[in-house]
Amino acid sequence: MGAYWVDIAAVAFFVVEWLAYGFTLEHTAYGRDSLSARMNAYREVWVRNMLDREARMVDMQIMASLQNGTAFFASTSLIAIGGGLALLRATNDALAVLRELPVDLTPSPALWEIKCVGLILIFIYAFFKFAWSYRLFNYVAILLGAMPPSSQRDTAEAEAHVMRTTRLFEAAGRHFNRGQRAFFFALGYLGWFVSPWLLLATTALVVVVTWRRQFASNAWRAMGS
Repeated sequence: MGAYWVDIAAVAFFVVEWLAYGFTLEHTAYGRDSLSARMNAYREVWVRNMLDREARMVDMQIMASLQNGTAFFASTSLIAIGGGLALLRATNDALAVLRELPVDLTPSPALWEIKCVGLILIFIYAFFKFAWSYRLFNYVAILLGAMPPSSQRDTAEAEAHVMRTTRLFEAAGRHFNRGQRAFFFALGYLGWFVSPWLLLATTALVVVVTWRRQFASNAWRAMGS
């Protein structure tokens, strides 16, 4: 184990950064000013505005586009899992290619397979998040179809329906964001296939890029209060 202390430290840094970023974004006061949090407010605005409309075909078309996007990412996750399994099976071929490089980057076969298994697990996690998000979007579509007519917009039942739809809508978006976050960190994880030092750098780069998009991007400023 002593020979792999850099790899262990790099993977630990990767896991801690992923967990810390997700916790900060979803469970702290700082995260409540993120781009995702600002968009959640407009989910409720959208659902409330539906009460004023008798014709809601456009709303259902928008919901269908959200479902299709989620289904695309879920399918992509399965393809990525298949690619990871193929990479795991081709361990000897991959190591032979690495041996031909000018710089010796060849890990042991066991370490290479551990890296492949880790990548596969990330995409399995992403698939479950996207699949559950797709299911939640289906539930939201059902609730939108059950939206009370505009003549009942001021009733207690209409208010309760708006709130339950909004909360389910937010949950669907939250799981979709977690799946996308797994994709982003999977790109950082690829640095480990080259070097544990590169994994440290690529993980930090992924955190900086995703943080900037949530808290300092043009989209975040456009959605400001």
